[in-house]
Order: sequence, then C-alpha cells, then structure tokens
Amino acid sequence: MIAASLLAAFLHIPPPPPPPGRSADRPLLSWSAGPISCDDGAVTALALEQPTGALLWSDGETRAPVTLRFTIDPSGRPVSIHHAKPESGPPSTDFAPALAASRFPAGAPQRGCAVTYTPTILPVTEAPVADLIAYTLAPDNGPMPQAGWDRIRLPGTCLDSPRPAPLLRALPDFSRIPATPGARDWAMVRYDTGAGGRPRRARVSFGTGNVTLGAAAVKAIVDSRFTGGARTGCQYPFRLRAGLLVAPEMPAAMRAANDGPNCPHRPGFTTPPRLIFPEAYRRRMIEGWAVVRYDVASWGEIGNLSVVAAEPSDDFGAQAMTVMRSAALPVSERGLIGCVDRVRFVMGPDDMPSQDGAPKPIY
Repeated sequence: MIAASLLAAFLHIPPPPPPPGRSADRPLLSWSAGPISCDDGAVTALALEQPTGALLWSDGETRAPVTLRFTIDPSGRPVSIHHAKPESGPPSTDFAPALAASRFPAGAPQRGCAVTYTPTILPVTEAPVADLIAYTLAPDNGPMPQAGWDRIRLPGTCLDSPRPAPLLRALPDFSRIPATPGARDWAMVRYDTGAGGRPRRARVSFGTGNVTLGAAAVKAIVDSRFTGGARTGCQYPFRLRAGLLVAPEMPAAMRAANDGPNCPHRPGFTTPPRLIFPEAYRRRMIEGWAVVRYDVASWGEIGNLSVVAAEPSDDFGAQAMTVMRSAALPVSERGLIGCVDRVRFVMGPDDMPSQDGAPKPIY
C-alpha cells in the first residue's frame, strides 16, 4: 500500500494586494451550478460548493458549460465523480474538487446524477464585489486589475495619506474555528477608527457564511489598534483553511484485490513511486485513493496502466497512474503482467497548512 502526503502552501490571510497597475477592464469568469438530476429525479444539495473563478484576458473569451456525473452515497457525499466528456474541462480545474466538497441529504443515496456548471463572464467593473474579493483570497490566483481593487475598496478616508498602520494586529485563534471540510472560508470585516486608532462599528460585509469565523474576525479587528486618527471605510479580510475531507471508504473488494497469476512474487521497487498530491485537491484538503493495474517490462519499467477504481473522483485515478509511472522494479527475465497496487492520497499531521497568518495592508 502506498501513502501520499502533501504540504499546503497557503496562509489564512492573503498576501498584500498588487501595486496599482493598468486599469484594463479584464473580465471575471465565475460558475453557477444548475439543477441536479439523478436517476430517481431532481435532488437539492444541502451545501453546493462553487468552483473557483478566474480572470480572463479579453472580453472575447468564452467558456462552455461543464457537466459532471456522480453518485451520492448514503452519507450524502458525492462520489465516483467524472466529467461527462473528457474535453469538457481541463483536469486541473476546480469543478470535481468543488463537487466533492458539496453535501446532500444523508440517508438518500442516488445513482446516475449530473450537474452542469454554467459560466458567467462580466467585466471587473460589473462583477459582484463578493466574487472579486473571493478571487483575491484564492490561493495561486494572479493579481487583480486596478479596476477590480477600485470596486473592492470602500468609500471613506481609510486610504488617505498617511495610511493607517497597525500598532497592534490581533488575529483569531484559527485552530479553534471549525473549518468546512473541503471548502476555504473567508470573512471581510469593515470598520471605522476613532481618533485614538481604536476600531469601531466592526461588522462582516462579505464572506462564505462561517459564523464562527465571522465572529472571531470581528473580535480580532476590535482588539487591534491603528495609527492615523479617525478614519472611515476600512476593511480587512480573514481566511480560514479548508477542513480535512477524508477519502471515502475503500470497498472490501478493492482492499482485497491482488496481483494476477502472471505477477507472482512481485519484488520491491528499485525506484520508489514519486507521490504527488493532485494540486486542485491539495488546495481543498480532500483525500482520495485509487486502485491501479499494470504490467512490468523485463527491464523494470511500468506500463499498460489502467484504473480499477478511484474515489472520490477519477482525478485520483489519473494521478495514481502518474505516480506509478515514476517507479521502477528490478530487471527480470520475463517481466510481470497484471500487478495491482493501491495508492492512497493521505494528509498526515505534519502536512497540514500552518495556522499562522501574515499581516496585510488595509484594502
């Protein structure tokens, strides 16, 4: 059995916004899920995660709708997720991970389910402010154009020179805030400051609805202190890493799958597999597994790979084949046929993202 681990690379509070640049009105791409149908009829999600948005380069760019097919297990979890067509979306996108983090009512398993995500493309000068904020807080997204920052920033005196500087920056105890499995929560707090730099009228203006994070974020702002005297229209974002979403249970038949008769006495690897977590799932802290079958050439190279099973999506099967291709076995006289391995993508305690945040200038 092979265990994979990961090192997440994002912090709770995002890096500083980029310096003012060109004000090109680049369009923002967002996605919305349509009705969900299964073999037994329409179903309603308890929580439906939306795929991460993106900035496009020109108004003329378009995107086609993306359809995913899946099963809902007895716990209400989407499993066996796959694209309806291989060409319907690049494998690195957030569609399947977002669906894997969604939830349906427990006790009502469904088969033959499908959901279609429809794109919406708007200039940053017209896109919803919450979508613009979410874009700036998503890991690995590129810089926001100045026109987008102009939409996010509030009217008031908070950005007037000299800009307020934190004398004391309080942060929530993120380890005590319940995280949503597979979903990154955030809260934007807006506030004013008095003449002595004490925040007042702090409240959450936008966010993902994590009530505990919102309350902790407001308290952190209230406990902070700033220079600059009385100001209005200040705001500050807080981001919480996703909660761990463990892999679905591996069926007994998959746990018992053995090497075929033409793969006897398989030796150990001379070159161990290079275990790399699927990046889109790493960001959301979603674990998975795959069972793969393969042959081994007489010179030790692994080939003829196929996926026997993978959960919660077929992305883990594709990644497992990449993992196995990186390995090699000893040279043999005839090679091997029909070997089977299980690849588990598991996060260990030392692989969890840091709970520390870095101070960020006011928006």
